[in-house]
This record gives sequence, structure tokens and C-alpha cells, in this order.
Amino acid sequence: MTEQKLRPRRMRISPAMRDMVRENQLSPKDFVYPIFVVPGENICAEIPSMPNCFHLSVENAVKLAREIHALGIPAVEVFGLPAYKDEDGSSAWDMASPVQRAIAAIREAVPELVIVGDVCLCQYTTHGHCGHLTGHYVDNDKTLALLQKVAVSQAKAGADIVAPSDMMDGRVAAIREALDANHFETVSIMSYAVKYASGYYGPFRDAADSAPAFGDRRQYQMDPANAREALKEVDLDIEEGADIIMVKPALAYLDIVRRVRDHIHHPVAVYNVSGEYAMVKAAAANGWIDEKRIVLETLTGMKRAGADIIITYHAIDAAKWLAG
Repeated sequence: MTEQKLRPRRMRISPAMRDMVRENQLSPKDFVYPIFVVPGENICAEIPSMPNCFHLSVENAVKLAREIHALGIPAVEVFGLPAYKDEDGSSAWDMASPVQRAIAAIREAVPELVIVGDVCLCQYTTHGHCGHLTGHYVDNDKTLALLQKVAVSQAKAGADIVAPSDMMDGRVAAIREALDANHFETVSIMSYAVKYASGYYGPFRDAADSAPAFGDRRQYQMDPANAREALKEVDLDIEEGADIIMVKPALAYLDIVRRVRDHIHHPVAVYNVSGEYAMVKAAAANGWIDEKRIVLETLTGMKRAGADIIITYHAIDAAKWLAG
């Protein structure tokens, strides 16, 4: 028998050895935690399809933000349900709406926390689509002016980053122009540059009450079969002034994350979306998987694929597991 001299297993022989040669280190500093704020007071209501995620009134969102900061998580992304809806989603830029109030309250209470504002219209419109409608068509160019109003309102409230998730053409340039014109040159844009028309968003529509009243969003979100198109979207958004590029969803699109990471020098974010989260929680509740092990393995896979920033509903649990 030939003597075996090549032994990669030597580097796996002990926990200390594995730690020393590990290529990717997952940290709470990689995470952004999404928060859902709603009108009213003293509200903390679990979202049925997203266990351990909650609709929160503004004062409870502030309490959660303090906990998040104490865990070493550097950022939150603020989503919200409005007090009213209309055709163009005007509550999305109303300074009295829950999102703007929560951003301002968190900024005052936890000034060290990075606050991301989600710039979209679907949960604010009566029809549930991401922009101004002409018939059943989402009018791209008329929507841009609405998105500018949303981004500026969030910057006024205290957001460090605005994150357009609508997938309108030219939105990054329009938002950058509006921010700069209103003296918010230091507010960054994290573009949902590569956002697929995915079935993984189902529970989020429960959380944000944002299901479209007719049709779907395939006329503006990307076809899941396309990969080269992702790089085209990335190039356009960088040319328009995006500071961070996002791929959404994450888990079924890690090949896209790697392509994007290899293609650009900007920070890359991924969104570990609601459907990915809900499947893990359901399997764990049935005793079919080890939740901690699966979550940390999954998040590590996203980082290994090239993500610098991971937006995830697992962030609080993962931060506690990594600390413990």
C-alpha cells in the first residue's frame, strides 16, 4: 500500500486548528436587522408567518433598536405599515408616518446605530404595486418623482442609508439627485440592484400588507432564470451613484452573489428574505433540523459567496449564538 502523505485532514484535527485556518468568519457586524413599525402605541404583535418577528409601535421599535445595538449588530432597516393608503402611496413620504417617526426616534435614542430606510411604495398604495399606475402598467418615469420624495423624507428623519427596492429604471440617479439637491450628500444609497421576482417573498407580504391587488411584479422585478442581466443592472446602478449593491433573495441566488462580488469593488449586500427565514423556522419547530447549526451555516454560505452585508431576520439569534 502506498504511504499517504497528502493529508488535508491535519488542518481539521481540533477546534483550535479549525478556527486558525477558517477562511470566512461570521460576525454580528455583518448583519442588518429588519424592523416593521406600525401606527399606534404599545403594539408588539407577532407576524404569523414569521415567528419571533413583530409588528411594533414606534416606542417598541426603539426598545428593540437598543437591544440590537447592545448585541453588536450595527444596523437596522426600517419597514412600515401606514395609517392610510392611496393610489400613489403618499403616506410613504409623510413625516408623521411610522417609518419616518421610527427613524427619528431611533436616531435620537441610539445615535451609533446605522439606520436604513426602505424606499418603496407597494405597502403604501391601494393597489399594492411599487409605483404610479397607468392602467395596469407601473409608469416608470412618473414613479421616480415619488421615490425621490420618499428618500428625502427618510433622510430628513435621520436615515444614514436609503435603499430603493422598487426596480424602476433610473431610480438611483433620481434619488441621488434629490438627496444632493436637499443637502443630503452624505446619505448613502444601497440599491436593490438585483431583485428577482421571487416566490420567497410570501411572508413579507403578510408582514408589510403589500400583496398586489392584481397581477404580479414580473414586469419590473428580474426573471429568476437570468444571470447576465444581473451584471447589467449592477453596472447601471453603480454608474448612477449607488454606494452599496444588493442581491435579493440570497439563498437561491448565491451564484449571482459570487458573480457580482467578482464583478465590482463596491460593498455587496444580500437580503436573507422572509421565505428563507420562514422555512427554517418551520422545519426547526417540527424538530427536523438543528436551527442554530442551519442558520449559522446558511449565513456563512452567504458570506462565503461574497456578501459583505447580510440583511436577515435571524440576526438577533445569530448574534447571541456567535457570542455564546
